[in-house]
Amino acid sequence: MSLKLNSSGGGSVTLQEPSTASNLTLTLPATTGTAVIQNASDNLLMNSGYGSDAVAYGCRAWVSFNGTGTVAIRGSGNVTSITDNGTGDYTVNFTTAMPDANYASTGSAQAQTGSFDAFFQLTTTANPTTSACRFLVQFPGTGQRDSAFVSYVAFR
Repeated sequence: MSLKLNSSGGGSVTLQEPSTASNLTLTLPATTGTAVIQNASDNLLMNSGYGSDAVAYGCRAWVSFNGTGTVAIRGSGNVTSITDNGTGDYTVNFTTAMPDANYASTGSAQAQTGSFDAFFQLTTTANPTTSACRFLVQFPGTGQRDSAFVSYVAFR
């Protein structure tokens, strides 16, 4: 069984019963064919034009916030709050816990006047957990600093 949606421009989107048991396939109008598959292991596979399907690893949490004064979240996904642990020291608290603490974290911060670099670093005092990640915003030569624009993302 399949369901096909046609547009007036001639393209179509098809949701069909898979040829492989327990797979759901969504075919988009593209020359590469199948674009998105949910396999029997509940992995989301995508063919983004490279000729084969591969697991799509998603951003599990993201946040953009003002890290000066009282921290304020500008926008976020799967983040309940930010904890200000001191100058340039923040904890991102997740709404829904990660499946384990083996996720990848990265972030960025706006440099301050007179400084060309700001960098993100995980703390040595608190390892990432399933519910939160603590990190520092550092400036070369001056140490930890608060920043008006801080961004954090976690991938798993």
